[in-house]
Amino acid sequence: METMPYQPQLDVTPARHVAETVTATDWRRALPTLHGRQVTLRDLRASDAPSLHSLLTTQEVARFMSPPPNTVDGFEKFIAWTHRQRAAGAYVCFAVTVRGYDTAIGIFQVRDLGHGFDTAEWGFALGSRFWGTGVFQDGAKLILEFVFETMGVRRLEARAAVLNGRGNGALQKIGAVQEGLLRKSLLRDGRYLDQALYAIVDADWRVLRQQQVRALPVH
Repeated sequence: METMPYQPQLDVTPARHVAETVTATDWRRALPTLHGRQVTLRDLRASDAPSLHSLLTTQEVARFMSPPPNTVDGFEKFIAWTHRQRAAGAYVCFAVTVRGYDTAIGIFQVRDLGHGFDTAEWGFALGSRFWGTGVFQDGAKLILEFVFETMGVRRLEARAAVLNGRGNGALQKIGAVQEGLLRKSLLRDGRYLDQALYAIVDADWRVLRQQQVRALPVH
């Protein structure tokens, strides 16, 4: 999700209503806290705005996604927007924290593509100092479990700029399959970039999960 669904200029628009048949859980009221080996994923808080602004607005992080809010106040408005969208059943956004610390160092976001979360799109952004540390893989496993088991998603899509080698590699490592090329689909810094379209479907994810369980060491 390299194009952030949040648009500050449209922030006065109420969150759209989604039918109550989306899922039978209470994630719309509050996101659960998810614990991995390295990370904890939790609901965003207004107090996360300063750290997210500091970490997600750097050139290396923002170069392949639509511009994030450029002020702390902008991030506070973004966080409030995520809560309204979650309550409407249209979108969820988790803060990423490293276990043992409560500072938000990134986000994972998932949005409905208009079919009651039968098909959804996800995206992620992490502070560059946490790249290559295993934080993404650990958080992605938690998100995939939540998306397929709790939200009932059948097909989960992602887009990554072809020039974004790190992003493409991260998606491939967790089992996402590249299905096509979206030519000139992302406008960034005055030019249009090609994006790769990836997807994970529920059946494939369950096979991958079983393979990971079998690969765990036995003590």
